Amino acid sequence: MVISSDHSWSKFFFREKKKKYFIRLWNTLQNIRKNTRVYPPKTEIFNAFLLTPALEIKVVIIGQDPYCRFGQANGLSFSVSKFALLPASLKNIFIELQHNFPQCKIRTNGCLKSWSRQGVFLLNSILTVSDGFPGSHKGLGWEIFTNQVIKFISDIHTGIIFVLWGSLSNQKYHLINKDVHFILRSSHPSPLSCHRGFFGCKHFLQINTILIQQNKIPINWFRDT
Repeated sequence: MVISSDHSWSKFFFREKKKKYFIRLWNTLQNIRKNTRVYPPKTEIFNAFLLTPALEIKVVIIGQDPYCRFGQANGLSFSVSKFALLPASLKNIFIELQHNFPQCKIRTNGCLKSWSRQGVFLLNSILTVSDGFPGSHKGLGWEIFTNQVIKFISDIHTGIIFVLWGSLSNQKYHLINKDVHFILRSSHPSPLSCHRGFFGCKHFLQINTILIQQNKIPINWFRDT
């Protein structure tokens, strides 16, 4: 299991991986892999933790589950592998991003590792999926795990900006300490719901405004590396 060398994450994983739900989850996942392709690849499931040290988190963007087509999911919410075609939700994210910063050229690279390296923790609610079946790993135990992740981040920090897009992400709202953190909420960026609040939410602009108010470095959303 490739996780993270970051000390804070290592302590978190050491605690969680001994719990019954996680042992059951991991064993079930290995059995599923015997009969079907699972995304993202095993070495990329915990990419969010590898790329963003726990104590360097400034923003948390919570997604649903990984993309279920070959070559897309890379362990970061909404992100795809570098040369993959942009899924509809990610296209809409980039449209909203462009509306927030009209002076910048629209982003076309769907790999969001550059965001992760700047302190944007890109966490899906469910970390794996079977090939061709969106939502197929719902109920395996990932929801318990990611709930613990969010509570951990909420407990060790103040001033984190949590971004909740869509109904599944908004179910995490109660896990966050509203007294010491910021929460931005909207509909999901998918074509089915993007016009119900996502378009026009100005979240990218709000995030950078809040970071500047906290004397933190704002995110360069258009950086590729």
